[in-house]
Amino acid sequence: MNTYNDYIKEIEERKIQGLHPKPIDGAELLSEIIAQIKDLANANRVDSLKFFIYNVVPGTTPAANVKAKFLKEIVLGQSVVAEIMPAFAFELLSHMKGGSSIEVLLDVALGDAAAIAKEAAKVLKTQVYLYDADTDRLKEAFESGNEIAREIIESYAKAEFFTKLPEIAEEIKVVTFIAGEGDISTDLLSPGNQAHSRSDRELHGKCMITPQAQEEIKELQAQHPDKSVMLIAERGTMGVGSSRMSGVNNVALWTGKQASPYVPFVNFAPIVAGTNGISPIFLTTVDVTGGIGLDLKNWVKKLDADGNSIRNESGDPVLEETYSVATGTVLTINTKTKKLYNGDKELIDISKAFTPQKIEFIKAGGSYAIVFGKKLQTFASKTLGIDIVPVFAPSKEVSIEGQGLTAVEKIFNKNAVGTTPGKVLHAGSDVRVTVNIVGSQDTTGLMTSQELESMAATVISPIVDGAYQSGCHTASVWDNKSKANIPRLMKFMNDFGLITARDPKGVYHAMTDVIHKVLNDITVNEWAIIIGGDSHTRMSKGVAFGADSGTVALALATGEASMPIPESVKVTFKGDMKGYMDFRDVVHATQSQMLKTFGGENVFQGRIIEVHLGTLNADQAFTFTDWTAEMKAKASICISEDYTLIESLEIAKGRIQIMIDKGMDNKNQVLKGLIAIADKRIAEIISGEKPALRPDANAKYYAEVVVDLDQIAEPMIADPDVNNADVSKRYTHDTIRPLSFYGGVKKVDLGFIGSCMVHKGDMKILAQMLKNIDEQEGKVEFKAPLVVAPPTYNIVDELKAEGDWEILQKYSGFEFDDNVPKAAARTSYENMLYLERPGCNLCMGNQEKAAKGDTVMATSTRLFQGRVVEDTEGKKGESLLSSTPVVVLSTILGRTPTIEEYKIAVEGINLTKFAPSHKLLVK
Repeated sequence: MNTYNDYIKEIEERKIQGLHPKPIDGAELLSEIIAQIKDLANANRVDSLKFFIYNVVPGTTPAANVKAKFLKEIVLGQSVVAEIMPAFAFELLSHMKGGSSIEVLLDVALGDAAAIAKEAAKVLKTQVYLYDADTDRLKEAFESGNEIAREIIESYAKAEFFTKLPEIAEEIKVVTFIAGEGDISTDLLSPGNQAHSRSDRELHGKCMITPQAQEEIKELQAQHPDKSVMLIAERGTMGVGSSRMSGVNNVALWTGKQASPYVPFVNFAPIVAGTNGISPIFLTTVDVTGGIGLDLKNWVKKLDADGNSIRNESGDPVLEETYSVATGTVLTINTKTKKLYNGDKELIDISKAFTPQKIEFIKAGGSYAIVFGKKLQTFASKTLGIDIVPVFAPSKEVSIEGQGLTAVEKIFNKNAVGTTPGKVLHAGSDVRVTVNIVGSQDTTGLMTSQELESMAATVISPIVDGAYQSGCHTASVWDNKSKANIPRLMKFMNDFGLITARDPKGVYHAMTDVIHKVLNDITVNEWAIIIGGDSHTRMSKGVAFGADSGTVALALATGEASMPIPESVKVTFKGDMKGYMDFRDVVHATQSQMLKTFGGENVFQGRIIEVHLGTLNADQAFTFTDWTAEMKAKASICISEDYTLIESLEIAKGRIQIMIDKGMDNKNQVLKGLIAIADKRIAEIISGEKPALRPDANAKYYAEVVVDLDQIAEPMIADPDVNNADVSKRYTHDTIRPLSFYGGVKKVDLGFIGSCMVHKGDMKILAQMLKNIDEQEGKVEFKAPLVVAPPTYNIVDELKAEGDWEILQKYSGFEFDDNVPKAAARTSYENMLYLERPGCNLCMGNQEKAAKGDTVMATSTRLFQGRVVEDTEGKKGESLLSSTPVVVLSTILGRTPTIEEYKIAVEGINLTKFAPSHKLLVK
């Protein structure tokens, strides 16, 4: 009984932290608990019953398998437990939602005992997480004349698992809680530095916002027991930065409803809001949990008598409050009128939050149940040979005669399933699409594995071309948390059918390549749809969507995703890029010029950026597409010339072959299959059979942005603007400043080159600059630490082969060693070059960080408060984002360089260049 005793010991340890017993997912522990339940004289029997009934993780966990089998014994009368009679056993099975519970229910329903068969059938009619093996059993029994099977299938055909659910309440009372002013990053709801605890939902819940905020939420709940607490981003957008299922889980844990009395710490139905609504990828996560996301629009631009925006001294529009949502305000959401009220006063239309599809998600307790329910109804109708009964809201199909298609509209039309045959769909249409590539990253991967277990999935969908599980977010430090979590994750995902960064069998070297770079390499068709567990799933081939861990799980299990076709904004370029500029400056200038063109309105937000880069290969173009997450775009598509695309596909093939040579392919030879797809695509382009993806000349865009390269006269820096008097303007990515703004005097405490925004060329720029400085000054002396984390091992290998790594080694004071990886995160840095392990490093902020209060100059994407660097009492930490040469020079000088110093330093350096295509990239 050592396992049980260890569990009791762990419970006592958790009590000290104010935590309840950890939910049970292990078979050995639950088997001991069941033995103690059967032993009527056992001193631990009462506690064991509580653990068995209320504290077991459902789905396909080992514990769930053991629980389902014991419940089967009870319903069959093979075991008798006074506290768990057969009726209660069926109720417990109904809350297990899939996996072994379905197998048990089918065994009983299709068995010989008629009375309990009908009881099992009643439960099965409420279940939706059935897979092919389950439906095949039902179909076989039906075809053999089994009446119970017929009854179940007929129920599925009517979708009674959905129609018999209670309707959503007409009025939902909420009490407001301002979670913060300005854009609220998901880091506030689920900090990156607490990523290790995400799979322990109760423990992770303690990191949401602040302990003080948690107490305030509890006080509001005590004062308003009949209302839901609505978390608000005042004068900002809720959930920017990443999808982060753990963020929504935390909000649901503190403000939502318990999904099942028999499943601890799994809540649903959170309500969140923002003055500027909810970030698109975060809103998807809200849908997963059957929640509500509101666009409040409670601050609007103040207008003069002529209808023009009134601006302040800084040139920003002055905002005025149209109604208050101050903490403690009681509001009413009316789901019928789709309006928000304060008492009898109508405040705003909220119909976008209550589309027919979203109402279904709310009614079913989440979007998964609808996805699986539709598949189950389709199976049942086909088996019975009848037409599908229209139960679910019909997908909105927008088709405009005579209007061409944008690039994303073309991709969605190609990959759509279940749409009206022959109908061409435009933006605004609701579409189910097949997914080609899926990516799971390591700080959300354990949650993805939990989601897969909860939806009873055991193997990857055969229609997915390729899927990858990374190790990049935990690359910096191989600590005890990583040692406990990562091997377990890699084994689960490898068994499930993904290509994994770490081989559970130890055949190939463990790698920590940045997930976005790997996904960019294994995407070998620009018509592909990619789903990845990170907001920076933004490929420069195909269209990629950052997603929460649950949507990733759904894509892995079903090979599908559901979403509206987004509107697009077309971005083209004119003019010439100056010789001393880097492409990263073009990326920042795009955002800056867009905001200026549209009077401060971000036309990119929630839309696809269709960027016509044409001549830039996928490695370099990724710098743009990756940054579109910070532009608040839903996704991006890169339009390339034919031979640029071929070059990109050849690069991808080479890198996939390296993965094969290392032994990373699996028994299904997924990687070999990707090379075949790339070869086929290259042949189509060369032959002219199917040129590179182009939008139609008469496609319609929400807006068009023309970036003038002639206007980009100096390096551009994204500044968190930490001291802005307007709190809502801090820590956004919209403050883009020229280098000269800093006058060459702003102190820089640390530089960071790495993460997904750099490519091989950036590493070569670093080597060239150090070599030049040595030749010019006779030595290389750093006045601030420079941390360098290459994105992938491939890049390191290529730099070694080309002689650049040797240069970096010469000037470094530390070089990573995979044979002896770091066991603890750095807390301080010396003024030298650190060559860190490939991976996310400082950008992730969950392991390595800059010293508190530092001003960091980084190639990263993250400038959120506390992410790369935390504050001290006396100084706010700053993460300024810039190009590689600016970072290098800032660490050599210990301050921001002047434009003159910069120009001298990059003379003769091969910066990342870009010239607009002279071809008309339309069909």
